[in-house]
Amino acid sequence: MEHALVGREADMERLGAFLADVPRLGGSLVVLGEPGVGKTALLAAVAGRAGAAGMRVLSATGVQYRAQTSCGALRQLLTSVPESREAARELPALATALDFTRGRAPGRDEVAEAVVTLVAELSRAQPVLLVLDDAQWMDRASAAVLGRVVRLLPDSGTGAVCSVRLGDESFFDHAGLPLHELGPLNEAASEELLSHCFPALTARVRRRLMADAEGNPLALLELPAALTDLQRTESHVLPQRIPLTQRLQATFASRITSLPAPTRHLLLVAALEGSGNQLIVRRAVEGRCDLKHLAPAERLQLVRIEEATGRLAFRHSLTRSAVVELSTSDQRRSVHRALAKAWTGVPDQRAWHLAQAAVEPDEQIAGLLEDAAGISARRGDGPNAVAGLVRAAELSPDAAERARRLAHAAYLGTILTGGVRDVPRLLDDARRAAPDGASLAGAVATALYLLNSYGDVDTAHRLLSGAIALQPEPYDPADAALLEALSTLLIVCVYGARSELWSGYDTAAAKCAALPDTLRLLRTTFADPARALPSDWAALDAAVEALHDVSDPVRIVRIGTAGAYADRLGAMDEPLRRTARGGRSGENNFPAIQASFLWGSHAWFTGQWVELRQVVGDGLALCEEYRYPLRSWTGKFVLACVSAACGDFTTARDFADQMDQWGASRRAHAITCYAAHAKTLIALSRGDYEEAYQQACRITPTGTLAPFTGHALWALLDVTEAAVRTGRRDKALEHTEAARDAGVDTVSPRLCMVLHACAALAVEDDGAAARGFGEALSVEGAERWPFDLGRIHLLHGERLRRGRAPARARHHLRTAADVFQRLGATPWSTRAEQELRACGGPLHAGSGDALTPQQREIASLAAAGLSNKQIASQLFLSPRTVSTHLYQAFPKLGVTSRAGLRDALERLRRP
Repeated sequence: MEHALVGREADMERLGAFLADVPRLGGSLVVLGEPGVGKTALLAAVAGRAGAAGMRVLSATGVQYRAQTSCGALRQLLTSVPESREAARELPALATALDFTRGRAPGRDEVAEAVVTLVAELSRAQPVLLVLDDAQWMDRASAAVLGRVVRLLPDSGTGAVCSVRLGDESFFDHAGLPLHELGPLNEAASEELLSHCFPALTARVRRRLMADAEGNPLALLELPAALTDLQRTESHVLPQRIPLTQRLQATFASRITSLPAPTRHLLLVAALEGSGNQLIVRRAVEGRCDLKHLAPAERLQLVRIEEATGRLAFRHSLTRSAVVELSTSDQRRSVHRALAKAWTGVPDQRAWHLAQAAVEPDEQIAGLLEDAAGISARRGDGPNAVAGLVRAAELSPDAAERARRLAHAAYLGTILTGGVRDVPRLLDDARRAAPDGASLAGAVATALYLLNSYGDVDTAHRLLSGAIALQPEPYDPADAALLEALSTLLIVCVYGARSELWSGYDTAAAKCAALPDTLRLLRTTFADPARALPSDWAALDAAVEALHDVSDPVRIVRIGTAGAYADRLGAMDEPLRRTARGGRSGENNFPAIQASFLWGSHAWFTGQWVELRQVVGDGLALCEEYRYPLRSWTGKFVLACVSAACGDFTTARDFADQMDQWGASRRAHAITCYAAHAKTLIALSRGDYEEAYQQACRITPTGTLAPFTGHALWALLDVTEAAVRTGRRDKALEHTEAARDAGVDTVSPRLCMVLHACAALAVEDDGAAARGFGEALSVEGAERWPFDLGRIHLLHGERLRRGRAPARARHHLRTAADVFQRLGATPWSTRAEQELRACGGPLHAGSGDALTPQQREIASLAAAGLSNKQIASQLFLSPRTVSTHLYQAFPKLGVTSRAGLRDALERLRRP
């Protein structure tokens, strides 16, 4: 029996069962455990068993002291065997990410999918096992990619076994993955291990060591090595109490200090190099020692050369830590210089090693490190980019350059990592470096910090406008800092939502030779969507369509924001979800926050309320962690809406009051509109229509769509319903007409549906109202927006009941009740049920017996997945006729959307 696996029979049985299922099922397993508990030994045994079973093993190890470069662990994994290295070169995303070729930096999900494609292809020849040891120390970029990869392996013919330290902070997200916790050895196994490896130990010494080790295999193996022969046989000379961690560190130190100087130097080079690349290590020690000097360390089993990969691996991470801690600062700097020379052709690695070796300012190194930070930023690795710029600033001999780099670090922190709390320190350092200096990057960072602390919209607007005005005219569209300043100024204007602020933005934007399409779209379709032109919507649709090939998280959230009020977020579901996931790995926190809330807005309208709470909750947690309240209000608004609709009025009111207080104190009218809209929904849900009307008028006066107030589009039905129910039908008519004049019905199918319903609600004639509600419910895809649809059915049913058409009313009221029940909108389902009782209808759905032959045929085709246009073409009908038949069939079948048609029709066919 191999001593490292004493007492691990049950663990090996669990992992053996996992291995047996890999060829058929694939999947992942995470081994969790304390330091020294034997995770690495267990993974080595699993890898050996996998190789013996004919599997191809790809491995990578996270390294604590490795230079901060992106994709290092991923590169190690995919180049661990020749077949995977060659396959990686053939996939563009991997070739670029691993610096085999130059090109557009791929997104994390794109790289992850490429990895899955690669291993799936390899598994055609033989099953593949990925072994990821010490995943908690993998570089951020690799951890983000591999954290996604391990979730995509089921049914791929590939398995992954990962080890993660308990309690350590990690970029590798293993949440939700199958876990196997590796605990300490029991007393019998601990005694067996000690007896096997150290047979000379007396029983009393052995028991004492077992008590100190507390079942930790590494301590059991290393503690006796530090004892003298006398101590191993006479327990009375042992120290009375030595903390385990100190004892382990002393053990590592004593074993390393006994090595020859060339061996210790070689170990230090290997520790600081980090990846185990023998070629780099050999280059770095050339002229001083050779790889043959590893022999003493190998004999002590401190390091080994992996036969499969040829990599130099430390027996345990604590060995590496001890090697570094035992070195002097001068020795570490010398090694970093040698490693920088060895990493020829890899500029980011070279720059980081040079930076770690430098003790005095050096503009050349600072410039190289700034370039490396730019590479990280383009890859979306915001934290590494910020760290690179801060270190570059420290190395800058010129005060102005030092200030510029610190300001740029603050700026990247705000737009990528969401690290607003670090902005004051960075900007203060920049001001101390160059008191008379000023930069656009600093202005952007300062403005965002102000808005996230105690500053107001007007101050942020003046700061940005002033900084932009200092730039030479015409403004250079290639100046990234200028464009970011204009973008931030635009967002400030959105929050302020006042014409005088926008006039300043428009003046500045007019001086730019060519604005990016994102800024143009944000200005037209988001800032004031009620006044956007058809050409603006066409440009937006083209930009949304092109997002499927985009990995840039900033562009994704900007296009998403441009389409938020126009119901374009459904077409961006995948890019938004992908961007939102970036926050889990600690990268792109700010875009992840925005994407979470944009998707949440879409989920509010499409009825995905359960998942909405999770996604928006994740975004709010990031806002809290990074002290970024500015963007939190969008998420809180969505949660307030869902809470109001579901009858949780306390939560909804708390969110709304917070928004009112924050927005009013900072003159952020958009936030007070959020609050007003949430309070409008609270009042409508409670049946307090006068309060609803007063709150709705805070968003926009009736009879007009207030300029620069996108929420006026979202509140159309709320304003109209509140006006009609409070006896202000003339105001409702004026408001509907204003929306029609603005062309709102052409912006999106949902808004078309809502506007038809508003017109029907406002008109006095019952016949005209019935036709209007029919037009609203006939809009193609109406079932995609269940809460709006349920409200329209409810309003239609109420109108029919009061018009003495109870039989027709029952269909709509029953449908409304079903929709609201499925959403959990209790106040609304209660209202629908009360109306249903009032017209003598049962509370349960009908049997579908009343379907006409044509309705049955249309429903069958819809259940088969055909669109309204396809059904219309097949049956020689108009799409509007198809929509009308479907909305009439839904309540008869007791369903509210296409998703339930198949089961409902199947029930009808049963005898």
